[in-house]
Amino acid sequence: MREVWSALSMLGLRMFRNTVGACATAAGGWIQYGLSIGSSDLIGWRSTEVTPGMVGKRVAIFTAVEVKRPGKPLTNEQNVFFRNVREAGGIAFIARDPANVEAQIADALDTLGE
Repeated sequence: MREVWSALSMLGLRMFRNTVGACATAAGGWIQYGLSIGSSDLIGWRSTEVTPGMVGKRVAIFTAVEVKRPGKPLTNEQNVFFRNVREAGGIAFIARDPANVEAQIADALDTLGE
């Protein structure tokens, strides 16, 4: 996780750890934390310059990175989260090795037309 996080940072992405879960309180209630079930391990953005009408302005492209060991698939909830991020114009991918992060970002940006 830390190696992938570091690789993303070196590529100029601003990412935050997103731990999802719930825990019981002393009063017997529940506290839920994280964005949502299925949301990625690392959530953040990549700042980019877009379209001729926006020259000189920066916008943030929402980025979701799920860190998985080789061979471990996404859950159904994670697939839905990825699909929603991509349909909204964001970047979402699985990072299995920090060495491949740069290529995955490049592929995602190609898909977005950057």
